[in-house]
Amino acid sequence: MSRRLKAPRAVVLLSGGLDSATTLYAAKSKGYRCHCLAIDYGQRHRRELRSAKAVARLAGCPIQFLRIRLPWGGSALTDRRIPVPRGRSFSQMGQGIPVTYVPARNTIFLSYAASFAEAIGASAIFIGANARDYSGYPDCRPAYYEAFRQVIRRGTKAGAEGKPIRIETPLIGKSKAQIIRLGKRLGVPYELTWSCYLGGAKPCRVCDSCLLRAKGFQEASLAERTILSE
Repeated sequence: MSRRLKAPRAVVLLSGGLDSATTLYAAKSKGYRCHCLAIDYGQRHRRELRSAKAVARLAGCPIQFLRIRLPWGGSALTDRRIPVPRGRSFSQMGQGIPVTYVPARNTIFLSYAASFAEAIGASAIFIGANARDYSGYPDCRPAYYEAFRQVIRRGTKAGAEGKPIRIETPLIGKSKAQIIRLGKRLGVPYELTWSCYLGGAKPCRVCDSCLLRAKGFQEASLAERTILSE
């Protein structure tokens, strides 16, 4: 049996953004056979899903696309009547939970990822959660992931049989600059990724996600390659 066939499987939640792409390459560097899961949840645009497909293809990993609906809105990312914040300072981003928070999104995503992982016999789920440059989202904090680990231990067949699926958060304590430096070492194709909350032909450069991305590259002392769609 080849070494690759012996390698453990992992499900990687791949949004197409900078953090999730870095997480995919981090999982690969640990020797996992990665199966990417990209979720279309009715967000403002599908641009990031095209990036997810491109990143997965270059990484040599299969990708599963899942389409769901969150018809109740409740977020600027799923309801066009709610404007996406633009031009905010970093201190403003750290105050409260922004309107770009999607209600229980990571809980929904992790539930689907756990089902996928059980179905294919994966031993781990990787997610690019970050508790530092995270815009205040409550489902990006370490305590949340420890709680969800308990859900998987107690609520799945794998957990009941003493082989719970692990939730791996390799970026949880890193700054955006540290994530980018890690990704550069791993060969992450950042020019394929998409971070902007808006879905235009080019990144808007003024939404929270664009500003955090630019800050990360600046603090990492690295020039960002042009996103291919530009």
